[in-house]
Amino acid sequence: MSIGLVMIVKNEERCLRKCLSRAKKLVDEIYITDTGSTDDTVKIAEEFHAHISQFEWCNDFAAARNFALRQSECDWNLMLDADEYLVSGKRKDLIRFMERAEKSGTVVQAGCVGAIRRYDSYVEENGEISKACTYTTRFIPKGIYFEGRVHEQVAADLPIIPLPLVFEHDGYLQGGKGERNLEILLEELSEKPEDAYLYYQSARTLWLMKEYERADFYFQEFYKRVPETGTGYRVNGVVSYIYNLLEVKKYETGFEVIEAERARLGNYTDYHFACGTFYMKAIFSDVKRYVGYLPEIEKSYKRCLEIGEAPEQEGVRGNGSFKAAYNLGVWFEVNGDVNEAVKYYRMAKGWGYQPAGDRLKSIWDGVK
Repeated sequence: MSIGLVMIVKNEERCLRKCLSRAKKLVDEIYITDTGSTDDTVKIAEEFHAHISQFEWCNDFAAARNFALRQSECDWNLMLDADEYLVSGKRKDLIRFMERAEKSGTVVQAGCVGAIRRYDSYVEENGEISKACTYTTRFIPKGIYFEGRVHEQVAADLPIIPLPLVFEHDGYLQGGKGERNLEILLEELSEKPEDAYLYYQSARTLWLMKEYERADFYFQEFYKRVPETGTGYRVNGVVSYIYNLLEVKKYETGFEVIEAERARLGNYTDYHFACGTFYMKAIFSDVKRYVGYLPEIEKSYKRCLEIGEAPEQEGVRGNGSFKAAYNLGVWFEVNGDVNEAVKYYRMAKGWGYQPAGDRLKSIWDGVK
């Protein structure tokens, strides 16, 4: 069975060579569909002996991806973006996956599709770069296509199985994509005004753009419409909604959402991390009114450490380890419990989190 790497690109000279140099060992052929580059993107693709085609951009990512897929003659196709870079995983992993999928499927179609693990880098409010894990369906048999103008999804009712392939993605650090994606999302939403997924993606896009007031409406509409079970994006949407409610200072609504989701999301690290952050900032905003939530801060971050890092939950790296430990250190330090603060700062430092080492140094300097 043959494997093709299929990509749609536009003005990707910054990252395309890095992407292709790592991914080429996974595949037999490379198919690049350009949507109007004016830089050296096509020239770089030629260096890797890619099959190059042209597609006139029409504000529809699924249409572009499907056009690109039709260029491939391979049995299976790995779909990547130019700003995604292979970190770990080998061709033999894909071969084993294909063999299992073919055995479990029918004469017409394989029995599943594959999802890569991707770590998305983004900038937090304090300027720190964090990484969020997501599983994205990218390995599909010939004849399977995508739907959705933006944040497109596989148009097939097949089980999605994680692949042992890990990628890093730095596109969110570059900026400029939010406005483009939002325009497409809102256009599609006008045609599908009851679609919870489109409200979710619109809200998340605005949230990442730090347009919190605008995002609030779309989060509300998402939350009203999203099913309680059966959707892969619900957890991330609810957690993002809690953070956005913090930004727009809707504390009472935030407490209601936290309580309503406790039974469903109680085993998710990111939910408890969002709770701890929400309780802490709400109390700082009005100590007298929210002081009763004080014990919940410690409980929330300790619960994060109990659950630990869980990539399968598609959460933020560190929320089950160094970030939770560091926040506990800060909390105990603010409340004058230096011994407990040192304990958790040391824990965070043990995971390689430098700010924890800085806080320890500050504490020791203060003691001298």
